[in-house]
Amino acid sequence: MPSAAELRELDDVELEDRLGDYRKELLNLRFQLATGQLDNAARVGQVRRDVARVMTILRDREIALAEGREPTTGRAPAVRDEPAEPKKRARKPRQAEADDEFETEDEVLAASAAEADTGADDAGDDGEDA
Repeated sequence: MPSAAELRELDDVELEDRLGDYRKELLNLRFQLATGQLDNAARVGQVRRDVARVMTILRDREIALAEGREPTTGRAPAVRDEPAEPKKRARKPRQAEADDEFETEDEVLAASAAEADTGADDAGDDGEDA
């Protein structure tokens, strides 16, 4: 089982060949597992990880070429200089409420003053005439 650093030193053609070999081996291991002939069941997991490792390296190289940078070799992929910004969810538009009848601050102040005036007149009135 080669390490990622060892695989990164290989060129794309060799990696494609290894990927094909690992996939064939995985197919054979699955057949052996199904027929009860597999001696080492842990090998299936190892080969799956090898397939994933090769595919990851190939994808890293593909992204590097698309971004116009050199693919990394012999070490882990390059880390971004700036952290990625979290995705922002779109807000739902605010529903118009019954309280939203005023458009400007002046209209709101005038309405609150009018309510205060009518409230002061009604405060002394308890419903009885003098």
